[in-house]
Amino acid sequence: MSSYRQILYHIVFRTKNSKKTLKHEFIRELFAYIMGIIKNKNCFLYRINGIEDHIHILSDLHPRIALADYIRDIKSSSSLWLKQSGKFPHFSGWADGYAAFTVGWADKAKVITYIKYQQEHHKKESLEEELKRFLKDYGIHYDEKFFP
Repeated sequence: MSSYRQILYHIVFRTKNSKKTLKHEFIRELFAYIMGIIKNKNCFLYRINGIEDHIHILSDLHPRIALADYIRDIKSSSSLWLKQSGKFPHFSGWADGYAAFTVGWADKAKVITYIKYQQEHHKKESLEEELKRFLKDYGIHYDEKFFP
């Protein structure tokens, strides 16, 4: 018998100190680079988007890859690329940590739309407000000291 799986994660991570260092005019190149990382790990990217201080990813996760390793590899490889590209001179790295939430197949389209409209969404809600809302919605207790 074959093995079947569908493991979707909505992943969010931010720049170090939430600095607005991801220049809008070059951010699509960053997304394309991250897409390549995801593809090379035999995962599938459903949507990626973000603004100057953080990005959102909706992807599946191959069962042979641990979530922490997956995100570490995306962050470390993209950090090196960002620094070497010369297009993001103020980028000093990604912040420690991340947020990752499982997504049911029935909610996939809703999350794709949410990620697609990040620029408009963040005119009304800050990253900190967004993360606190996600944590509350998913029943995750957090320490206020991790939010400025």
